[in-house]
Amino acid sequence: MIQRQLKLRLNTTQEQQLATWLFQLTGLWNWAIRKMELDAQDGIYYTRHAFHNLLADHSKKIGIPSHTLQGMLDTAYTAWQRCLKKLAKKPKLKGQRNKLTSIPFPDPFNAPDGTHIHIPGIGHVRFHAQEIPRGRIKSGRIVKRASGWYLCLFIDAAPQVIAHLGNDQVGIDPGFHHLITLSSGEKISHPRELEATEQRLAQAQRGGRKRLAARLQERLANRRKDRNHKLSRRLVADYSCLVWSRDRHQAIVRAFGKSVASSGHAQLRGMLAYKCTASGRQFLEIPSQYSTKTCSACGNLSGPTGYTGLSVRQWVCAVCGTAHDRDVNAAKNTLAAGVGTTHESRRKVVSGILRLKPWGSSRVERGDAIGRQSGVDQRCSTWDGRG
Repeated sequence: MIQRQLKLRLNTTQEQQLATWLFQLTGLWNWAIRKMELDAQDGIYYTRHAFHNLLADHSKKIGIPSHTLQGMLDTAYTAWQRCLKKLAKKPKLKGQRNKLTSIPFPDPFNAPDGTHIHIPGIGHVRFHAQEIPRGRIKSGRIVKRASGWYLCLFIDAAPQVIAHLGNDQVGIDPGFHHLITLSSGEKISHPRELEATEQRLAQAQRGGRKRLAARLQERLANRRKDRNHKLSRRLVADYSCLVWSRDRHQAIVRAFGKSVASSGHAQLRGMLAYKCTASGRQFLEIPSQYSTKTCSACGNLSGPTGYTGLSVRQWVCAVCGTAHDRDVNAAKNTLAAGVGTTHESRRKVVSGILRLKPWGSSRVERGDAIGRQSGVDQRCSTWDGRG
């Protein structure tokens, strides 16, 4: 299953009709959300099919296709199910500040004829010329953005396989000074799209120019998405196994603000996951616990820790004297832990001396005589910033 987005070229009548549908479906969404919430308080619950039948024969009254109404009810039902399963927050009502921006079309679409496609209830609509892969179009969704109206098509077709250029393994440590750092020592610079746009965006917001602010936000999101697509494609082509260091980004955002959110690490991680699956590569996520302060040479926890240690980018292990770059060291530890989880429960990393277990399953174990005889605390947090 792949997705393609077509930018529509609507005439005035079609655009007004879609705007009317959005207004009516906003009321439908709010009714469905409140209906399920209030009935649940009285002990009344619905199956998915029974909830669809609550508005049977209403499509003729408001002039919207019946399957579009069912698709909106199904979206509201799924939102509550995800909330009850603790997968998402409570669904919110739609209004002027939180607008409904999409219209579902759950039925299959006919194949486009040139630059025209038939949309149920709208008729034949033109779109900007674009190559569409061959396959059965199972469903669609019209989305309104600041730059216009788009039709998202979900096509039952095989994704394009990325050509393999290398077969090495790599650990990836996401950061905010550099976008990501690889265990090979390569650092991908941060483009800083938000910083380049924030002054113009702030001017538009202070001036009350909502359309311009929305367009700038969309342009910013497009640049970030384009950057992540190109980077993820290059990594999947160059490496056969990619190990990602998973951080608690929500907690980090609360502490450090917009510089973290502008990195787009969650989007990049998702792109790597599905592109690796489609291209026959392996993608793993490893918790980042102890990855920064663990020496990748000897295994001692002698690196910088805490908020005060964030400014330390170069450090020297207090036990073996190896000089480390903070991010490269973390990426190497991530790779060692990830490779260990795929082949055996524990992997020998340095000639039988160091054994790394997957982060979170156990602490780092050292088998050398110094650690056994001297009883050195492996959680020692001393570090030397001379490097």
